Amino acid sequence: MLKNLDSIIKYIREDKEKGGDLYQYLRHKLKHRKRLVSGKKEVIRNRKPIRLRPEIVLTNEEFGHFEVDLIVGAKHKGAILTIVERKTKFLIMRKLSGKNAKSLAKAMIYALLPYKDYVKTITSDNGLEFFEYEYISKKLICDFYFANPYCSWERGLSENTNKLVRQYIPKGTYFEKISKEKIKEIQ
Repeated sequence: MLKNLDSIIKYIREDKEKGGDLYQYLRHKLKHRKRLVSGKKEVIRNRKPIRLRPEIVLTNEEFGHFEVDLIVGAKHKGAILTIVERKTKFLIMRKLSGKNAKSLAKAMIYALLPYKDYVKTITSDNGLEFFEYEYISKKLICDFYFANPYCSWERGLSENTNKLVRQYIPKGTYFEKISKEKIKEIQ
């Protein structure tokens, strides 16, 4: 099967090079991501690594284990917080004005407050936007875990969910133009 998939992708790439439009029917449209490297790296202190997360989280047998991430708008203006529950794949999206840790914390707490009695764990990446994780954890009375750097597969559900959301909100979109109603519709 993988060999056939490789052949299909190769055919679609060749079609694109010849001016064809088959690639436009793919979710990722044959785009490749570039890893940006910067000299200065800040870290979030006292964070719990994902390896300390309870085993039951991986089984998806229990409601209350969430993965969180951000989708960033064009020119890094605006962001959308995505919160996905692992068992049910229930998605909550909130529009943010930026990647500010305090505004993200408020939005996450507000979004999860109706489910406060059920929230057991939250897992995120190492972005500085999650700097206020202790405040979030205290308000929601839950454990907050961080994936290993550059290991996005450890939060595969949130990464895949963001990829699906990107079908409706492509990269390069200015989030100021997206209404809360549109976000609810996508959600």
